[in-house]
Amino acid sequence: MRKASRLFEIIQILRLSDHPITAQQIAEKLEVTQRSIYRDIAALQAMRVPIEGERGIGYILRPGFHLPPLMFTAEETEAIVLGMALTKRTADKELREASARVLDKIAAAVPGPLRDAIVSRSLFAWGRAAEPPETIDFSMIRRAIRDEEKLDIDYINEQQQATTRRIRPIAVIHYAESAVIVGWCELREAIRNFRVDRIRDCRTTGVHFRREGDRLRKLWVAGWETGAKA
Repeated sequence: MRKASRLFEIIQILRLSDHPITAQQIAEKLEVTQRSIYRDIAALQAMRVPIEGERGIGYILRPGFHLPPLMFTAEETEAIVLGMALTKRTADKELREASARVLDKIAAAVPGPLRDAIVSRSLFAWGRAAEPPETIDFSMIRRAIRDEEKLDIDYINEQQQATTRRIRPIAVIHYAESAVIVGWCELREAIRNFRVDRIRDCRTTGVHFRREGDRLRKLWVAGWETGAKA
């Protein structure tokens, strides 16, 4: 977890707690070291976030501190609830867990009537959730897309031919029971779709394609009518 995200998470944990919470408890929630939390608390206090407490005793967020308000219409709130329900059906375990945290954060920030639309869980997405693949880590794929880092994959195509591809990943498509990674294939020199259940191994390369992601996504969208093979 990046430091900026961690600082925000600490504020949320303290804001939602009705009693002092120790650095160790925060560290366990965020899966980092206790020492990291002490440094983060000090950084937040330096930014004038009103956190009170001390090591071994626990920390609280003084009343009156508010993050920027989230303002949604009822329809926008329901769209978020349904979107998070659909996310829970994907094969991406990390996003499944994140979807629950998203709803908790929004529920804590929005006015009462909108909060009711979230906590009532009146919108559902039915169907069996996709099984997480054994050969790839979706968090690594998403990180590679954000960082524009090339990936090496061992792939089996429809004809059961095995190849090793170097790709520039640009998107992930989640279907009901599977997922597809979209990327520029350097072997085929074209946009290709790679089903995750046909990927036998996936590795980061440390090689980047900076500032190419948006252009490749536009190329992908422009080719939707003709489709893309693997």
